[in-house]
Amino acid sequence: MDPILYWHGVALDANKESHSNGAIENVGPTRSSRALALVHLAMHDAYMGIDTASGFALYLGVSAPPSPPAGVTGAINAAVASAAYHVLNALFPAQKGEFQKKFGEAPLSPSGDSEAGHKWGLAVAKALLKLRKDDDDGKDIGYSPAMGRLRHRVDPDNPGQGFGAPYYGTGTPLFATHSPVPALVAPPLPPDPGYQQALLQVRGEGVKPELAGMLAPGGPRRSASESAIGVFWAYDGAKGLGTPPRLYNQMIVKVAMAQEDILLTPSAIRTRKYARLLALVNVAMADAGVLAWKEKYFWDLWRPVVGIREHDDSMGPSGSGSPLLAAGCDPFWLPLGAPNSNQSVAKNVTPNFPAYPSGHATFGAAAFQVTRMFYGDAPNGPDALCNGLEFVSDEMNGVTTDNAGDVRPRHARKFPNGLWEAIEENGRSRLYLGVHWIFDAYGDRNNFALMVGGIPLGLKIAENVIANNLTRP
Repeated sequence: MDPILYWHGVALDANKESHSNGAIENVGPTRSSRALALVHLAMHDAYMGIDTASGFALYLGVSAPPSPPAGVTGAINAAVASAAYHVLNALFPAQKGEFQKKFGEAPLSPSGDSEAGHKWGLAVAKALLKLRKDDDDGKDIGYSPAMGRLRHRVDPDNPGQGFGAPYYGTGTPLFATHSPVPALVAPPLPPDPGYQQALLQVRGEGVKPELAGMLAPGGPRRSASESAIGVFWAYDGAKGLGTPPRLYNQMIVKVAMAQEDILLTPSAIRTRKYARLLALVNVAMADAGVLAWKEKYFWDLWRPVVGIREHDDSMGPSGSGSPLLAAGCDPFWLPLGAPNSNQSVAKNVTPNFPAYPSGHATFGAAAFQVTRMFYGDAPNGPDALCNGLEFVSDEMNGVTTDNAGDVRPRHARKFPNGLWEAIEENGRSRLYLGVHWIFDAYGDRNNFALMVGGIPLGLKIAENVIANNLTRP
């Protein structure tokens, strides 16, 4: 078994378990993406420090520990195992027993200096954890929401949810994205007709099914296919699922394995390429978390559940008298919601951070665009990376239950236009759950150069990380 893919699987399981065991260790999209980046950077440097023929410099650079066991190729598996194991233990101490079990079962080379490899991997892990020890913890202590119109406040159907990582975007240094990164431009806001159009769209396509009868005739409606898309991509930190970076990693590994089969890549070279690709992917997502959250709390835009309910000027904390409600306002509207999967009788919810830009769209675009560029596809447009592949989300695998306790059917999706199609569909999926405006993903799907929404931001992050060759800013 490939050592990189082995520990990659352990890391993804750790993400899932961290959202299931109640220990609250590196949960939520920002800290999840950071954790996966640290594991993969540790494996990357542990591997590349020994495999000097790769030509790839260590991410740690001048912070790297001295004296890797250069040339002792039999030490590679031990180094990778030690690096991943020690980072995972530091990030998820409640799972230490499982990591010990996985360490004992890890693939090891039958020859070579395994002791030297273990020492080198441990040294890399310690150096990397030291480098990132001051990153923001994602807590909201001291944060107070603004009460003005258009500003983000808690989900009225989940008033105790708090605020997700309000200081993360300004309190966590970037991993490998160098300045300058184009800032997002303002989303459409009232009285812009684009805002009204987006409001009517999400009101119809994102509504809770029980409230669909309150919609005006002839307006937008969510189809069964759109409902499936919304749930397929969700991974909203639910029990047994984890966060979106886990889903994107699951898909990318499937794509990467298929590509290496096509290329007839020898096993040793595959390990090198997996180490490089997955480090690039997860670092891009870690930086997507930083930059998206910086933009989120800068624009501080309300979610549809607040925006639709308070669309009329008479609504909300700063509302004033009005005889009739403005078109599109519905004081009782609720979304289909981010699915609270595997939690019987738990409500679906709206995430606890501002809408613009969509984190889903930013993470997905960053991860998939890195993969596309790694395998040589043009920066924009359809690709062939998903040819012959089917993808099954853990949200719809024939096992996961919805919040009523009913098992969802297994649903396999194909992407004829490749990962480019996945980038777009992932971004739109949040509209169908009613938790995002369409412009949170993009302003114009025919022109992603327009810096509106998470897809353009994620694409820029991916291109920046690739161009700067996985180096620290």
